[in-house]
Amino acid sequence: MKSVETSGLTVRLNGFEALSNVTLSLNHPTFTAIIGPNGAGKTILLKTILGLLKPQSGYIRVMGLDPTKEPKRVRSMVGYVPQRDRTSFFVPMKTKDVVMMSRLVWKRPPRWATEYDENVVKKVLRIVGAEDLADRRFDELSGGQQQKVLIARAIVSEPKLLLLDEPFNGVDVRSQYEITNLITSLKESGVSIVMVTHDVSDVINLIDNIVILYKRVIAAGRPEDVLKEDILKSVYGDRIRICSYEPCLMFIPRDSHG
Repeated sequence: MKSVETSGLTVRLNGFEALSNVTLSLNHPTFTAIIGPNGAGKTILLKTILGLLKPQSGYIRVMGLDPTKEPKRVRSMVGYVPQRDRTSFFVPMKTKDVVMMSRLVWKRPPRWATEYDENVVKKVLRIVGAEDLADRRFDELSGGQQQKVLIARAIVSEPKLLLLDEPFNGVDVRSQYEITNLITSLKESGVSIVMVTHDVSDVINLIDNIVILYKRVIAAGRPEDVLKEDILKSVYGDRIRICSYEPCLMFIPRDSHG
């Protein structure tokens, strides 16, 4: 089975073509990093995978399902962590309640949490290293703590596919390390991961595939096949710093969102 499969996928947003003729085939389970400059359509692709945006043309399947026709079924199998700096996080709720919301959303009204639900939330908070934050207000947490809680919210429904949009933005080095370890354990447990990032250095030894996106797929494949100086410069120009890292190149773009 493929975790994500697209062919000729084109998405328009506000009259502009945000994605053009995107063709991808990602195995399940797999860990894929998506990179590209500002405005490349990376977040647009994640939202299309979720069924939040409908393509104008082309084919898309997520775990074998069409998110445009079966968005609820797709979202029940997909966990999503949006960019922290593009989302309002004034949430005057306890951390455990923020995580619990992701389980209750799939229940029929009235949506009451069972003892089993409470135990699952405790387990997931323990997995992400945030068990001691359960009774703290979410909006009072640090950036790194919030990010771990948002990952807990995304995985509490036991997804088959996890979408991460810039998970390391605004978090400290220790939290980056802890999140990387969590991603490793999820990958080993058979969860497919698609992560938008501007710097692959933190996960270069974990990822199976890299997709360079700039409204269309510029390159896709193993890191050593994709992270080539000529490919990177064709997309980023001089806006990158390239370092040698066998068997591929490491690079850090000077812009970091999109």
